[in-house]
Amino acid sequence: MITPKFSCSQDESAIIITLYVPSVRASEVDIHVDGTEFYVHIHPYFLRLNFPADVSEEEDSFARYDPSTGNLTVRLMKVVKGKNFDGLDLLANLLAPPRIMDGVSVKQKITPRYVTRSIEVMEDDAGTQPEGDHQDRTTRTLDFNLQKEYEILLEAEKNDWRLPQEPLGQSSLDSTNMKFKVNVPYGFQSLYSGFFKHTRYAENSVFELGPHGESASSEERRRLRARHEKEKWDEEHYIADFVNDEEIREIISWNSPFLSTPTSPLFSDEDNLVIMSLPRKEYIMSENQLRELYLTLLQILFAYCYDSRATQFDPTPESAWTICVLTPCFSALDVSISSSPAMVLRSSYIRALTFPLYRNWRLCEQCRVDLADVLQGGRHYVSKALLHVKRILDLHEEYHIYSKIWVNDFIVWTQVYATDNNLQHLSEIVRHLVLTKASLDLSLDELELAAQSVEADSDDEDVLKP
Repeated sequence: MITPKFSCSQDESAIIITLYVPSVRASEVDIHVDGTEFYVHIHPYFLRLNFPADVSEEEDSFARYDPSTGNLTVRLMKVVKGKNFDGLDLLANLLAPPRIMDGVSVKQKITPRYVTRSIEVMEDDAGTQPEGDHQDRTTRTLDFNLQKEYEILLEAEKNDWRLPQEPLGQSSLDSTNMKFKVNVPYGFQSLYSGFFKHTRYAENSVFELGPHGESASSEERRRLRARHEKEKWDEEHYIADFVNDEEIREIISWNSPFLSTPTSPLFSDEDNLVIMSLPRKEYIMSENQLRELYLTLLQILFAYCYDSRATQFDPTPESAWTICVLTPCFSALDVSISSSPAMVLRSSYIRALTFPLYRNWRLCEQCRVDLADVLQGGRHYVSKALLHVKRILDLHEEYHIYSKIWVNDFIVWTQVYATDNNLQHLSEIVRHLVLTKASLDLSLDELELAAQSVEADSDDEDVLKP
């Protein structure tokens, strides 16, 4: 089945769904509405949407097909008139299956009654009547098995007939005392492996784990990342950008058109096609994993803000490299820094002062402000920024793998599971966060003082010359 292009809008009393389904027979349209769920099937298209509140086919509802444009327009009435349906432009949220709350589906179910029956074994394999005790034990065992099956069916029904899933805690991983080297998963919720088996033969210049990409533990990833940052730190480059900062001042003063828009950015048709092509996954996570995802998101968005400002929103062939090298969870598969916003930004600052073309403290501070502005826009701004990142990475021969293991899932998760309140709360934390140059352990104050001293001596010499 093909998922058609679609869009949703609303007025005070209704939801309007417009589907692009060219060259079909209107007489074959099958529409079904059940609470928050909406289904439409017209060969070869199928669409299932889950709205934030109940809709119905009563009163002024209709479905109209225009063969000249190929558009099928469906109008559904809101059960609660005047209710605002948030996020109708977040397609991944609409395409997601109904959420499970406290083990009970959003959709109410009628609980069937299962009757437990006792099964008595009349004869054994030899054709003799079983002894009394053995028969009783057999009957009790069968009763227990049926009761167990009954409980499993009830539990499955509570979970909307989905298999139970529990997040695997780090303690479970640490408790396995393996004597051989195994692959250590990485990426979004550690769901991926196998993407870095042949790194020694691939031209991935940002990858810092080398041949250990598939087997490095969290501690090893942290150690290799820190060692690489230390090796690449260049005091002379930092001093040069500190002294000759005319171009950097222009970059800092630039106003981003993406962030200056006062309303939620509209997703283009291209954006919507990308969103519809992404896998529709359900993510099961603990509170610690949820916190880690929000903080890991800061890594990606800071790198995006840096590249957007450095290129003035006009990506260059180096943009994919810049975003990847500034993001520890890309270049070193390292999420260990995701313990607090301060730790995340400290790492991002260090990398922004070590790897890219422009290495300036004030530029890092401006990128932090940009990051806070993106988060303040909630799911709309964050989704749009991630779509920009995906578009940049997908065009690169090697770095597109980071879309597969990180960005694709983050787009879906942001639209379906993240909340505007959490993102905006994180925005306030980032905006008011105070990082000092001394906290980076790069001797920035000393370097700047030495540069100013040399510059002052040079000026004095020019004055003394006849």
